[in-house]
Amino acid sequence: MPTLDLTAEQRAALDRPVWSALTTGHRTLAEGAAHARRYPAAIAPFAAMSDESDAAWSELADLAKDAVVAIVTPAPPGDLRGLEARLRADIRQMVAVEAVDPVGDAAVEMLDRRDVPAMLELTALTKPGPFLARTHELGRYIGIRDGERLAAMAGERMRLDGFTEISAVCVHPDYRGRGYAQRLVLTLMAAIRGRGETPFLHVIDDNHAAIALYERLGFVSRTSLCFTVLRRSAAPATGDGTFGKKPSGAD
Repeated sequence: MPTLDLTAEQRAALDRPVWSALTTGHRTLAEGAAHARRYPAAIAPFAAMSDESDAAWSELADLAKDAVVAIVTPAPPGDLRGLEARLRADIRQMVAVEAVDPVGDAAVEMLDRRDVPAMLELTALTKPGPFLARTHELGRYIGIRDGERLAAMAGERMRLDGFTEISAVCVHPDYRGRGYAQRLVLTLMAAIRGRGETPFLHVIDDNHAAIALYERLGFVSRTSLCFTVLRRSAAPATGDGTFGKKPSGAD
């Protein structure tokens, strides 16, 4: 089985992917202060802290005052200090270690803001993870259509030095079994590698079918992380229902 060859610095960055992205590849999108940052709420719910200090937790609570935030940490957070967990899930981080030849001949198209209604409809149906009205601004999103219908999609989410995350991999139930997810993921992998970067992704730890697919496409499991959705204690639930239940898809 292929093995990962990462430096200590790369491993540390991948252990804290949200903070790494918000301080490198996506730093221009970051909102917050020195110890806690988040993506704009209309783009993604992800937030992160520089450390576990009181100052960092206080800044994170400020970022969660109007909407939930989602953090990704090496271990479940302990004392939430003014916040409460709305959802927790174990996720597996996988990193691509080898190139795989493309499969299938379905036409792949670029997606943009004009496709947002179709993208939101597909992700609401398949629940691959958080996807909001401006999530497509994070990177390159591609899809496969059947006429005017969006049958499948995938895209790039977090970007950190040397790595780009593949996310929102989803296929409409009517089009499963045609290799669409594989074709989209391999297309994104080739583009990411073409920029001199390494593809990585996150998948719910018990989604064995997705894990097996990604292993066939050249990914290996690197570590397990904890995905936690937080809101301020006693605050009313906000948002669009994205976190109503554990996400079932591939990120």
